[in-house]
Amino acid sequence: MGSAKDKKRHLDSGTVTSVLKRVIAENGREHVKAYAFAIFCLVVVAATTAFTAWIMEAVVNEAFANQRADIVWLICGAIFLAFVLRGLATYGQSVTLSKIGNNIVAVYQRRLYTHLMSLSVGFFSESRSAHLAAQISQNVNGIRDVLNLTVTSTARDFLTLIALIGVMVSKDAVLSLIVFVVAPPLIFALRYVSRRLRSATRESIELNSHVLGAMQETIQGIAIVKAFTMEDQLGRKVEDLISQAENRANRIARLTERTAPLTETFAGFAISSVLAYAAFRSIYDGVPPGAFFAFVTALLLAYDPARRLARLQVQMERAVVNARMIYALLDQAPLQRDKPGAKDLVVTEARIELRGVSFSYASGDTILRGVDLVAAGGKTTALVGPSGAGKSTIISLIPRFYDPSEGSILIDGQDISEVTKASLRRHLAYVSQQPYLFEGTIRDNIRYGRPEATDTEVEEAARLAHAHDFILAQPFGYETPVGENGVTLSGGQRQRLSIARALVRKAPILLLDEATSALDNESEAAVQKALESAMSGRTVLVIAHRLSTVVNADKIIVMHEGRVVEEGTHETLAQHQDGLYARLNNLQAPDTGA
Repeated sequence: MGSAKDKKRHLDSGTVTSVLKRVIAENGREHVKAYAFAIFCLVVVAATTAFTAWIMEAVVNEAFANQRADIVWLICGAIFLAFVLRGLATYGQSVTLSKIGNNIVAVYQRRLYTHLMSLSVGFFSESRSAHLAAQISQNVNGIRDVLNLTVTSTARDFLTLIALIGVMVSKDAVLSLIVFVVAPPLIFALRYVSRRLRSATRESIELNSHVLGAMQETIQGIAIVKAFTMEDQLGRKVEDLISQAENRANRIARLTERTAPLTETFAGFAISSVLAYAAFRSIYDGVPPGAFFAFVTALLLAYDPARRLARLQVQMERAVVNARMIYALLDQAPLQRDKPGAKDLVVTEARIELRGVSFSYASGDTILRGVDLVAAGGKTTALVGPSGAGKSTIISLIPRFYDPSEGSILIDGQDISEVTKASLRRHLAYVSQQPYLFEGTIRDNIRYGRPEATDTEVEEAARLAHAHDFILAQPFGYETPVGENGVTLSGGQRQRLSIARALVRKAPILLLDEATSALDNESEAAVQKALESAMSGRTVLVIAHRLSTVVNADKIIVMHEGRVVEEGTHETLAQHQDGLYARLNNLQAPDTGA
């Protein structure tokens, strides 16, 4: 992720035209028939509107001045038919454009989700999830609005205005000239407003996403908020964000609605000038009023499309800012693509080897320094050491959540950077320190480990994870909803469900990232029994917070400041009194029983 200035430059880099071209290129072909029908309907709306103005001369002159009853019925029938056609055409274009717009929103929501899933864990580590979700929800409609504004403005408003101007010119060229005299100043004024609106809209979107993000984070951490009486502190923070968003929204309203006095002033000057000119011609020259009425009708009917077109650039700027922010996400390149020609991982004994692995995060902090280690196939290898030693980073490198800066990681002799990520992760099961449960039932959450797993396999995994009994004690057994992130379950229960999810995957490699560190002694004992079942027959790489949980590991690797400093079993390492493991073991002597 770049800096805030880089993001701002990216959002400002594309003009309205360039964004419009991209939107049309990505969506135009798929909806060309529907747009053609909508445009046809809009042309009918424009034509019938112009016809209504044009026929007013005949209405006034023939029906009222000449009093020709034989033509009245024909005129009235034509007007009735024009209104019926306009009503049907308005309905047709409105429904069609709504369906297109809804489909575009759905397509981009799918694209965004798929693309976000292709991005690395690093992207999400550097992005606030609440801010990201709020940004997506606010901006996805921008793509739809860009297209719909373009179609309706071009096919309806522009054509209607041109047709009505044609009626006006045909009825009285001099009156038309009066109208056009004040148009250029209006256009320049509206362009000035739209430029100022662009930056205000972008800032408003950012502020609103911060507001929604702050609220979401407060809700997610409500227990901490209440426990530490943070209500007032967070309330002031949210209040400040809301005030900033409100002020920015007010500024946008002022800029957006500034078009109203401009267009109303223009309309007032034009109509009053026309009325004065026409009145004097009728009074002193005896000109029949039919053409004048037709002209005024056309002028009044032209006001709405002219007003909408006057606001078009302002509305388009807002839609384009939204669209740019969506494209900024879609253009975020995945950093860990599969290499061309990458093959599927073939696992035999599931032996894991790290050769000279170094790693630094984007911030520049070096975490691993030339790590060499081997986790034998079918054995349990434990990583121990003080916080910040690089243990969790190794666990994150094996599924390729990140890629090493130097060195290579091999599984059964195959460099994992040369195989597909999908095949790599199919052979892995992962249990994190903080188990995460998804919306749905207990059965659903276990089955996420392997979607094709049968109910019998799900329940067998739960038994191995020592979760079956507490699941049956739930109100609806396996069909009990877990609530948001398993809020209805205890920490130990959530962890055992995550172990069951790992077991049902039937993967030959199991990664355990301090799976018991946040649990009380009773919960830890239950989870440890579950882990013993999970480890059987698998290659296990486990991070140990409490050494008592890994005393039976086949190999213990001791890490310090990003390096491997010791290797061996619990018995051999504990005997080296000068070693780091022995010191850690002595500190935890009551736990290990040493």
